[in-house]
Amino acid sequence: MKISSNFDSGNIKVIEATDPLNIQLEINKDHQSEFYQWFHFRLETTPYQLHKLNINELDKSAYPDGWEGYQAVASYDRQTWLRVPSSYENGTLSFEIEPECGSVYFAYFAPYSYDRHLDLLSWAQSQGACQLITLGETLDGLDMSVLKIGEPSEDKKNIWITARQHPGETMAEWYVEGLLHKLLDDEDPHAAALLSKAVFYVVPNMNPDGSARGHLRTNAKGVNLNREWQTPSMENSPEVYLVLNKMREAGLDMHLDIHGDEAIPYNFVAGSEGIPSYDARLKGLEDSFKAALLTITPEFQDEHGYPKDEPGQANLTVGSSATAEEFKALTYTIEMPFKDNNDLPDPDYGWSDRRSYQFGQDTLAAIVNVVDDLR
Repeated sequence: MKISSNFDSGNIKVIEATDPLNIQLEINKDHQSEFYQWFHFRLETTPYQLHKLNINELDKSAYPDGWEGYQAVASYDRQTWLRVPSSYENGTLSFEIEPECGSVYFAYFAPYSYDRHLDLLSWAQSQGACQLITLGETLDGLDMSVLKIGEPSEDKKNIWITARQHPGETMAEWYVEGLLHKLLDDEDPHAAALLSKAVFYVVPNMNPDGSARGHLRTNAKGVNLNREWQTPSMENSPEVYLVLNKMREAGLDMHLDIHGDEAIPYNFVAGSEGIPSYDARLKGLEDSFKAALLTITPEFQDEHGYPKDEPGQANLTVGSSATAEEFKALTYTIEMPFKDNNDLPDPDYGWSDRRSYQFGQDTLAAIVNVVDDLR
C-alpha cells in the first residue's frame, strides 16, 4: 500500500499507512501560510479490499465549518470524480472505500491540472476570435496569461473574467472552460450577440503557482491574492499587479471574479454595495444581471450568501470591490460550493466539475441581458 501526492496540485501528509483499516493523514499548509484545506493524493493498493481513511487536524483548517456535510471526491481515471460517503467528527474527516482498481485518486474537489490549463489556452488561441497574451511571470516562473476575445473598438464594452485567485477553488477554472467553449463557438447566438458589442478578457487561472503547489488560498509566497488589489507588487503579488495593469490599459466595464465557497452549499454572488461610489446605476445593473441568471438557470439563487457590506464599508483590497470602485463598473464575485447545491442535490456527484462548466455557460447568457447598459 502506498499513498503519494508528488504530482501537480498534490497535497497530503501521511501519518500512518500500514493498516488499510487505519490510514491516518493530514493536510500540508500553504507555503509560508497558515491556510490549509485542499487535499489531492493517490492510493495504490490491493483492489476490492476495504480501506478506512482519516484526515485529521481539520478543526484547525482554514474553514472548519466547511467539513460538516462535505463528501470527498474520488476517481480511477482522473476524468470522472464521484462523491465518497464521508463523515466529520472531532476534527477528522473519515471515509471508507473498497477500490475497484489498484490505483485511486482522492481530492477536495475535481482537480484542474496545469496541463489542462495549458491545453485550454492552446485550444482557445487556435480559434479565430481569440488572442493569447502573456502578461509576465509569476514568482515560480510560470506564465500569467489572458485571453482576449473579440475585436476592440471605442463603442465596444470591455468585460473581464478572472478565476482561481484561490488555487484550491478549482471549480472556478471548470466554470471558465465552459464559458470559453460557448463564447468561442461561432454558431452560438449568445456569443455572437456579445462579441458584436464587447471584447472579453479572460484569465482562466490567476494563481498558477498556488495551483501547481497544491495550495488552498495563496501564491508561492503565501500571499492571499484576493487581498492585494489596493497595493499589488511584483515582489508579493505579481499575478494581481500584471492583471490590474492590463485592466487599466484595456479598460473595464464589467468584471466577474470566479470563486468557490467551502461552507455555503449554494451558488451565489457578492456585489459591490459597500464601495464608496455605489449608486443607483450600479444597483440597477446588479439587479438586472441577477434577474437574468435566475431566469436562465435553477442552479442560481439569491437568498443564501454573504452578508451585504454597509455603505462605504467594502474591503477595497478584494478584487471585485477594487475594480468596481476604480472603474465604476458592474462587478461580482461569483461563488460556487465545494459540497452540493442544496436546491438541486446530487448524491453521486454533488456540485461537480461538469455543473461548474455548465454554470459558466449559463452566466455568459445572462451577460447578454446587461451588456447594452454597461457604459
